[in-house]
Amino acid sequence: MLYKIDHIAIAVENIEKAIEFYENTLGLEVAHRETILDQQVDTATFEIGDTSIELVEGKTEESAIRKFIRSKGPGIHHIAFAVDDIEQALEVLKNEGVRLVDENPRRGKQSSRVAFIHPKSAEGILYELVQPSGIEIDEEEEDDEDE
Repeated sequence: MLYKIDHIAIAVENIEKAIEFYENTLGLEVAHRETILDQQVDTATFEIGDTSIELVEGKTEESAIRKFIRSKGPGIHHIAFAVDDIEQALEVLKNEGVRLVDENPRRGKQSSRVAFIHPKSAEGILYELVQPSGIEIDEEEEDDEDE
């Protein structure tokens, strides 16, 4: 189901200031920037080996990131796991009685599909499942496996 850590998301108050730290102090380069309007966030991604660090700034006071920072301060927001089939992963978790933030996937950065596992079901940690864009389940192939 899970095949790697996709990214670690860091909630930041000011993404430009945070980018300066990652670039100037840590020597990393921004690999991707994106605003995700329906989640009301700006993101900046730094690739490190087979995973990445994702800086996330809330764009409005109502965004989940701003609420998180008001409650807990800036810092690690969530850990994201890559999955091949997000619907299947969600179904497995539902069958195990895991509480989900998202019953159905939503759009993530770079046209990925994402869903969150509620921290109350995961030892207090917010986890995200990410099906990267370009990973599509071949229904014909799936049907062949069932026979």
